Amino acid sequence: MRLPFFYGWVVVAVTFVTMAIGVNARTSFSLFFPPIIAEFGWERGVTAGAFSFGFIASAVASPLIGRLMDRAGPRAVMELGVLLMGGGLLLAPLTSQPWHLYLTIGVMVGAGSVCLGYSGQSLFLPNWFIRKRGFAIGIAFAGVGIGSVTLLPWVQHLIEQTGWRTACTAMGLMILVVLAPINLLLHKRPEDIGLQPDGDAAPLTGAAKPLSNIVDPDWVAIDWTLKRAVATARFWWIALGYFCGLYIWYAVQVHQTKFLLDIGFSPSVAVWALGAVSLLGIPGQIFLGHISDRIGREWVWAISCAGFALCFAALMALKYQPSFWLVWLMVFTQGALGYGLTSIMGAVVFEIFGGRHQGSIFGMIMLAALAGGAAGPWLTGLLYDRTGDYTLAFGIAIIVSLLSAVAVWRASPGKVRAVAGRLHTLQAGTGGE
Repeated sequence: MRLPFFYGWVVVAVTFVTMAIGVNARTSFSLFFPPIIAEFGWERGVTAGAFSFGFIASAVASPLIGRLMDRAGPRAVMELGVLLMGGGLLLAPLTSQPWHLYLTIGVMVGAGSVCLGYSGQSLFLPNWFIRKRGFAIGIAFAGVGIGSVTLLPWVQHLIEQTGWRTACTAMGLMILVVLAPINLLLHKRPEDIGLQPDGDAAPLTGAAKPLSNIVDPDWVAIDWTLKRAVATARFWWIALGYFCGLYIWYAVQVHQTKFLLDIGFSPSVAVWALGAVSLLGIPGQIFLGHISDRIGREWVWAISCAGFALCFAALMALKYQPSFWLVWLMVFTQGALGYGLTSIMGAVVFEIFGGRHQGSIFGMIMLAALAGGAAGPWLTGLLYDRTGDYTLAFGIAIIVSLLSAVAVWRASPGKVRAVAGRLHTLQAGTGGE
């Protein structure tokens, strides 16, 4: 039975809910962190190491998940993620030794988050849309922001009322009960169920061919395997751009609260700033995703990187003038602009290396991205320990922001496939053929 609307929007809705629960289930470790320390008396570094160890598990899993997507499709990947993350959260309350936490919250939840989070969703969602690709992904990924302002306060309430073990169990059950059934609705691409991207009608025999968005037919004609992709400069430019992108994302996310407290702001302002970033990320991802369909992925990546650069500049200025308007500038540029990166991460790779092996290629690129996500907080903290403040670390982050923009511009997805808003220039360049 045909739906009265394009099935791709069902895929977007499933992704929205999956991201809202799956990504924030991992983030909720920051809420479990204080009561776990209070109960066991472990060192902060040892306890927090479970979350950091999850990045290693994510990095190891990323290429494997990409290969699984190419071979078995999104349902297999998502259900594996549900099993790993749900199982990890249900087993975590049995913790009595640090290694228990590393296995459950670290390995199981960390590996599961690759499936259910940005990486896993970006492996198939771009297939469903071409003209509205950035817009659709922006809506789907906005689920993270909605989840952070609804789910995390609920988890905190459970911790205060019933303890961290009950809250952890509740999160695990929610993942199994909600995400396991809805992800059975997924399909890898519209052609698998007799549809076309964007819900377009199948072309009729003898009808004029629709305008192609291919700019470089020689490049597109290549059957891009992982081995071939790794041998190109474009692959490494994307890897560098994504490494730098997650470096700046997590460098500010992990350190901004402590920095604001250090320079004299109240805990309420610091917590507000962190929450406001997630809230502003919701319209930011949707709007910049939509704009990327009009002006190109390179431009939006550059805008987002400029947002992070301004964010770090505002943090540097706050040390000398701790005013609320600078906090607001930092929050706005980070959330409304910087978070736009996620709405086009999958699109950039698919438009350059689209084909049968795009999942494997994207998975390997995300290995570099996750390495950046691990390096950003670590190096920022190390530089603080060596210098006594964040000035040098934030200055380096500004340079990394600019390097990320340059790298994706060098990869130039727009020179392989044009976005919908640039098709008229492509048509004019081909003489209207």
